[in-house]
Amino acid sequence: MTERPSPVRDASRRPEREQQPLPPARFAYDRQTWKEIAHLLANLPLALLGFTYVAVVLFTGAMLTLTVIGFPLLAAGLVGARQLGKMERARARALLNVEVAEPSPLPLRGGRDGFFPQLWQALKDPVGWRTILYDFIRLPWGILTFVIALTSLFVLWPVLPFIARGLTNADRAMVRGLLSPSDELERRIAELESDRGVVVDTAAADLRRIERDLHDGAQARLVNLAMGLGLAKEKLLEDPDTAASMVEEAHGEVKLALQELRDLARGIHPAVLTDRGLDAALSAVSSRCTVPVKVTVDLLARPVAAIEGIAYFTVSELLQNISKHSAAKSASVDVWRSDDRLLIQVWDDGRGGANMDGGTGMRGLADRLNAVDGLFVIDSPPGGPTTVTAELPWRDRTPGQG
Repeated sequence: MTERPSPVRDASRRPEREQQPLPPARFAYDRQTWKEIAHLLANLPLALLGFTYVAVVLFTGAMLTLTVIGFPLLAAGLVGARQLGKMERARARALLNVEVAEPSPLPLRGGRDGFFPQLWQALKDPVGWRTILYDFIRLPWGILTFVIALTSLFVLWPVLPFIARGLTNADRAMVRGLLSPSDELERRIAELESDRGVVVDTAAADLRRIERDLHDGAQARLVNLAMGLGLAKEKLLEDPDTAASMVEEAHGEVKLALQELRDLARGIHPAVLTDRGLDAALSAVSSRCTVPVKVTVDLLARPVAAIEGIAYFTVSELLQNISKHSAAKSASVDVWRSDDRLLIQVWDDGRGGANMDGGTGMRGLADRLNAVDGLFVIDSPPGGPTTVTAELPWRDRTPGQG
């Protein structure tokens, strides 16, 4: 943002005859000061609204907890209090320049969990209870700030900017302390709930891919094989030479079907990864790359199978992209451990220009890593080289785990 020139600097540029002695210093009312004054004047009506809501809805619900409708009414009041908190956060953003993240929504599943589990979730909602506390203590504060701000507008207007700043700093502290998300754990829960959906979608896509590969590849080849063997059986006595030729052809089909099944199994989880770990598995997958690849794996132990599998398929997908799109002459794969993270770096000297928007492959890899608290970063300027860095959480294998 370009800084506006100071009136003092402007005055220094004027001709000598136009310069006047500067007026006495006074406190200016800038835009932020007026916004803070507006916030203080609005405290009283909004505090009355919040306190009335607390008194009527929640106190009534608390008194009726001995009856059937008491707890549902109290739960509904807590859900409604969340909306009051949302309104206060929006007011703080607009007038006080305070950015407070919205708390995660209540984990209500549209009736799938049943009425009583949802009722219990609403009753123990910490966001709702903190909003209730905020609205309860705001009434005396709202009266105090309204009276001070209104009186200062007429009596203490020279120092009102400082008074407004001090009072609104207290408002800022209340908003941050009572209306912000509970803590980092609550935000983390929201992220994990989102990541869980990504994991489910990825698993469903993998199952559809396996089904499609089986249907279009090995299954169709085995059907043709069965038909060919049936025809060879019919001609076995009538035309042995033709039958022998058909059996030979069927033998070739069997070899192709077995190869397709091996490739499919390798795409699900290669045996070499299970038996010998990432070093051997990545060496094997790099040997199928059309670009010479140098593989360096510096691991003293093996992570859990799930993390190891994600690391393998990440490198495999990146090497396929290098083969198909990079026009590279060389590439490298480095895998090592740093504290509690498994780090992967894939480099090539190709044309560059890779990004998340170039297709679903890179985005899918990023989503898969994010779902397990990982990280996926691409550095690929036009003209190359391309460096892709991936991080995964390290978890040690338990004894006896393959």
